[in-house]
Order: sequence, then C-alpha cells, then structure tokens
Amino acid sequence: MHSLAWWPVIFAVILASVSDIRSRRIPNWLVFPFLAAGVIVSIVTQGRSGFVDSISGVLLAVFLLGLFYLVGGMGMGDVKLCASVGAWIGPHQLVFALLFMGFAGGVMAFGWALWGGFLKEMLTGTSDLIFGLAKRGLRPHPTLVLANPSTRRLPYAPAIAIGAILSFFAVP
Repeated sequence: MHSLAWWPVIFAVILASVSDIRSRRIPNWLVFPFLAAGVIVSIVTQGRSGFVDSISGVLLAVFLLGLFYLVGGMGMGDVKLCASVGAWIGPHQLVFALLFMGFAGGVMAFGWALWGGFLKEMLTGTSDLIFGLAKRGLRPHPTLVLANPSTRRLPYAPAIAIGAILSFFAVP
C-alpha cells in the first residue's frame, strides 16, 4: 500500500494546503472522497487486513486530533484531512506522520510568531494551555480557541502535508 498511497496522498495534502492557506478551510469535497478511496484501495489491494488497517488509521487520527478539536485548538477540516491520510497510510505510518506533523506545526508557529512580532504572546499562551490543562481538563480555554475572533489562526494543512510526506521516508 505504501507505494500506491504516495501520489494520492501528496496530491490531496497539497490541494488541502493551498485551500487552507487561501481560505482557512479544507473542503469536504476533497477529504470525504479521499478517505473513501483510501479505504476502498486498501480493501482491493489487501482484503480484510487492508480494511482493518485503513479504518485503524482513520480512528487513530480522529481520536488524537479530535482531542485538539474538542478543546478548540484545531479545526474539524484538519481532523478530517488527517483521518483521510490515515485511511491511505494506516496507523503505523500515521504515527510517524503525526510526529513529523507536530514538529512541522511547531516550527511553523514559532516562525510565524517570530516574524509577526508576537513570540512572547505565543509562548505565554502555550504555557497557559499546557499548564492550565490539569485544572481545566478537556474543556476549551476561555480565550485561546479558534472560535474567538481575536485568536491568531495558523493554517495547519501544510503541517499535515509535511508530516504525511515525510512519513513515506520514515517507514520502509
């Protein structure tokens, strides 16, 4: 499945990245057919084990990124995009993609804050999110959420794209 997934994943994450950068939205017309195609190709090429692998990739992405969505730190388009990537690459490779994605997102956010002159504000907000989590639980932060119009938003599809593409080099 690894070699079959390469081009569809690259194509979809690049399209999603362009859309996210331009409009801050990842369209459903892209992610849902991409997810379905990943499951179907997995079934056709690997049978029952392909189906289990594909659905496991979807569920892992939905669970892990869904937590960020629930606390207001990530959009549902990002969750759906990552789930559709998981349908193509499965849970094992998705773990690598998520690690690369987190690193890429962190570097992007740091560079964006440094360039925009709000690095101190970003670091303060990050520490508030992390250290306030024990007190708040999985409830959203009162102000550091995507629903707050004054919150700075970073398009995250490029980080998902970087993570997905790098995962092909990390997994044999």
